Amino acid sequence: MSSFLAGSRALGTGFGIIARRPKLLVLGALPALISAALLLGCLGALIYSSGDLVSWMTPFADGWGDVGRRALRILVGIALVGSAALLASVSFIAITLLVGGPFYEHIAEKAEEELGLDTSDDGAGALRQIGRGVQDSVKLVLIALVGAIVLFAIGFIPVAGQIAALVLGALFGAWLVAVEMVGLVFARRGLKLADRRRELRKHRAAVFGFGLPTYLLCLIPVLQLVVIPSAVVGGTLLAHQVLDPARTGARR
Repeated sequence: MSSFLAGSRALGTGFGIIARRPKLLVLGALPALISAALLLGCLGALIYSSGDLVSWMTPFADGWGDVGRRALRILVGIALVGSAALLASVSFIAITLLVGGPFYEHIAEKAEEELGLDTSDDGAGALRQIGRGVQDSVKLVLIALVGAIVLFAIGFIPVAGQIAALVLGALFGAWLVAVEMVGLVFARRGLKLADRRRELRKHRAAVFGFGLPTYLLCLIPVLQLVVIPSAVVGGTLLAHQVLDPARTGARR
């Protein structure tokens, strides 16, 4: 429980720093606004065309009775839109960090200065670090896509499957959020996505303490504009807790 609370406190620290630095809030909100508009536009287009898309996906039901055909296509439509919304929610932060990489790097550096954290790196140039970030972001979006497909399939299980998909979706989203948000510090030190995942598995309670509230708060429209820059700061602190536990006083 103490590790879970430590993860939650990392996010709380992020909110505190952003609240004291309005310029950082504005800087961090712009990429989030762009990503939100892009994803909501895509989701709206999917909802608009979902009727035709579902009919194309279920041609075998054309000969069914009216009640059975409608019931199936409503279920498929709900699962399709729900899975798309889940994919958008879990990939939102990866896309936002990709769009606003330099902005969030600046926010992370300012947070490290204020918290007195180690800002060393592996000596790679800025372009190489950006390249690493783009590569990792693409990988995370692909992981989110695979996860959404699996949860889409689980959602077809009557009643229990839909509940399980919601719970597993939240846990999956929380884990991805944490993996994404610690990326700035890990990438600066030359560590790859596999290194992030390996280190975070050693601190699961802290990861979910940070990731769950971040993921759930990001589901609230408008509020996510504040949550993202705050989570960048919180994720930076969490990364230092994972990589430098003695210096930050974090508990395993």
